[in-house]
Amino acid sequence: MTERGGSPLVYRWRVRAALFVLVAVIVLARPNARSIALGLAVCALGLLIRGWAAGHIRKEKSLAVSGPYRFTRNPLYLGNFILGLSMAVGSNSLWGVGLFVLYFLVFYPPVILEELRRMKRLFPAEYESYGRQVPLFFPSLRRRAAAEGPRFSWALYRRNRETRALIGSAVVWAVLIAKAVFLL
Repeated sequence: MTERGGSPLVYRWRVRAALFVLVAVIVLARPNARSIALGLAVCALGLLIRGWAAGHIRKEKSLAVSGPYRFTRNPLYLGNFILGLSMAVGSNSLWGVGLFVLYFLVFYPPVILEELRRMKRLFPAEYESYGRQVPLFFPSLRRRAAAEGPRFSWALYRRNRETRALIGSAVVWAVLIAKAVFLL
């Protein structure tokens, strides 16, 4: 299932579907002070993981094995999961949580598997060894030796346009907070 350029359709539809799910979660939301506080705390964790990963990854130029890539091969996707879950929790809606979980289960496993195939193609020897040591998605917190690789870089963070996740999250939270205030 690919587009003409060889890029999987799931990548394009993942973003489009996310917008529909996000709108549905906001419409279904019945946020309150407690759900907002809990959701914001979870959101901060997701943004920290994504930001940490973005400051280490040199997309398709070298295999990222430092920073959060020592614990999971997909920290950006793990961060996305945590961000989505935070917004579902902040919505205070079981339907919202259910929609997010369904969305994630439909789109992310194929995306993660496609990413795995691409990394094996780009970095065959390195990825084989790396894959034996680091789990695909759920992080392992076992103590590991520091991986060789670059330290966190703010320039990479900006080049990877990670500020979009921060701004997008801020907008969603502003809407959820406004909805909580006007529902009271």
